[in-house]
Amino acid sequence: MAELLYLDKLWAGYGEAVVLEDVSLTLNEGDSLSLLGRNGMGKTTLLSTLMGAADYKSGVMRFAGQDLSKVAPFARAHLGLGWVPQERDIFPSLTVEENLTVVATKGHWDVAKVCAMFPRLGERRLNMGNQLSGGEQQMLALGRALMLNPKLLLLDEPLEGLAPLIVQELLSIIQQLTEESGMAVILVEQHARQILPLTRQALVLERGKGVYQGPSQPLLDDSALLDSWLGVSSH
Repeated sequence: MAELLYLDKLWAGYGEAVVLEDVSLTLNEGDSLSLLGRNGMGKTTLLSTLMGAADYKSGVMRFAGQDLSKVAPFARAHLGLGWVPQERDIFPSLTVEENLTVVATKGHWDVAKVCAMFPRLGERRLNMGNQLSGGEQQMLALGRALMLNPKLLLLDEPLEGLAPLIVQELLSIIQQLTEESGMAVILVEQHARQILPLTRQALVLERGKGVYQGPSQPLLDDSALLDSWLGVSSH
């Protein structure tokens, strides 16, 4: 598989504040990564830096062969980055179908395929965004990102605050995406043991620095090591 994302000694933050220090990462096309760490360790900042919402300071940040630090934030989606932020950011006054089509680009994913993956969205195509439950809004946010037909999908805590049945449904869908879609995925989640089985790689951040990068399975098998970095959040 060809290299898709390459970070080397990346420093980033917000204004004068430095959050990420010396972070390095390589992700190939179609690969999957669990991005782990306690709250405040820099996980969301890393995704925000990739999307241009945080301040890049120094280091190499290359995506699909291009220097990402020189690509305007609005152009990064067109380059192949899809982002589902924690806040979901769906359009409350647009219908489900309008939410999906407003960002659509040509490719494998269209409204029919998204609704086949998320039948609830198909049933609610004419409902407004603000008429959906939290779980349905999360499905819509994920479906909208897929409509961009991205090369890399960034998911920032997609399971947060959802009912257990919805969590299981979304975990199944994320597993399908990581195993069958050919699209690369970076997944941020507090509950490490739920997502490590879904990804091939893992990166653990501790105070903005990478303390582990490697296969997911050895980290999943080493409870003591996992707990030392993540504490009770890993259960």
